[in-house]
Amino acid sequence: MINKQLHIPIMLNEVIKFLNIKKNGIYLDATFGYGGHSKKILQNLGKEGKIFAIDKDPESKKYSNTINDSRLHFIHGNFSKIYHYAKKLNFIKKINGIIIDLGVSSPQLDNPKRGFSFMKDGPLDMRMNPQENITASKWLLQTKENNLFKILKNYGEESYAKKIACAIIQQNKKKPITRTLELSNLIEKIVSKKYRKKHPATKSFQAIRIFINNELEEIKILLKNVINILTPGGRLLIITFHSLEDRIVKNFINQNSNQKIIPINLPINETILSEKCNFRFKKIDKINPTKQEINTNKRSRSATLRIAELIK
Repeated sequence: MINKQLHIPIMLNEVIKFLNIKKNGIYLDATFGYGGHSKKILQNLGKEGKIFAIDKDPESKKYSNTINDSRLHFIHGNFSKIYHYAKKLNFIKKINGIIIDLGVSSPQLDNPKRGFSFMKDGPLDMRMNPQENITASKWLLQTKENNLFKILKNYGEESYAKKIACAIIQQNKKKPITRTLELSNLIEKIVSKKYRKKHPATKSFQAIRIFINNELEEIKILLKNVINILTPGGRLLIITFHSLEDRIVKNFINQNSNQKIIPINLPINETILSEKCNFRFKKIDKINPTKQEINTNKRSRSATLRIAELIK
C-alpha cells in the first residue's frame, strides 16, 4: 500500500482559499495523484457537494479506493479527455472549481521502479501510466540523434543538449542504457562541474519525461476544454513547476482574459455582440510557496500557482 505521508500537496491552504469552495458545489481535481488536494476539498464540502478526480496512474486509482467517501468520483484516464468525461458524467458547465497540479508526485519520484528519479537506480521507464506508450529506454534506442537533441533542447532547455544526445546514441550502440543511474551518470560526465545548482541530469530527465508522456500537448488540450466545464464564476487553479508549463498556462489565461475593444464608430452587429459575450477569464492572482513551505517541502520551491475566474 502507498504511504500517503510521502506526498505533501503543494500550497494546500492557498488552493482551498482561492477555490472559494461552495458547500454544495461540484469540483474537479484534474491531477488526483495521492489525493492531497481532493481530501482537503472534501473536508470543506457539504453533504450535497461533489468532487470528480482524474489521474492516469494506476497507483492513484488504487489509492482512491482507500478513500471511503461517496462524494468522490474517481476517473482513471488522461485529463486531456476531460470533455468526454464531462459529457458522460453530466458535468458540462457545472464545475465550480478546478485544481490542476502539474508536478510529478513524491511517490512517483521516490519509487525507483517508476524510473523518474536520476538519484535512485531503477528501470528507465518514466511513464505516468505504465500501460501506455513505450519506456524511455526503448525510445532512446529507437530515436535519432538530431531528434533527441531537439527534445533535450526544447523540453529541457538543456545547454549541453547536443553533447548529451551524442553521448546517449553512442552509448546505446555499445550497450543499451536501461537503468536510470546509467543515464544519470553519463550526463554527469558531460555537464560542466560549474553547473551544480541543480543535479546535472535534471533538465534531461525532465525533457525525456515530458516527451514520453506527451505532457505539454495534454496540458494544451485540457486548457482548451476547461471553459466548457466551468460554470460562470468558477475558479481555475493551476500549479506549474517549470517555465514550459507556466508559459502555456500564462498565455492561455492572458489570451482568454483580454477584453475585446470595439473601435469607435464601428457598427455593432450580432457577430460582434456574440464575440463580446463569450466566456472569458478574470485573472485573480499568481502566487508562489512561502519560505516556510519551501523549508518543509523542498519540492515546492519551483512551484507557481495561477488563479483565474470564468466570467460572462
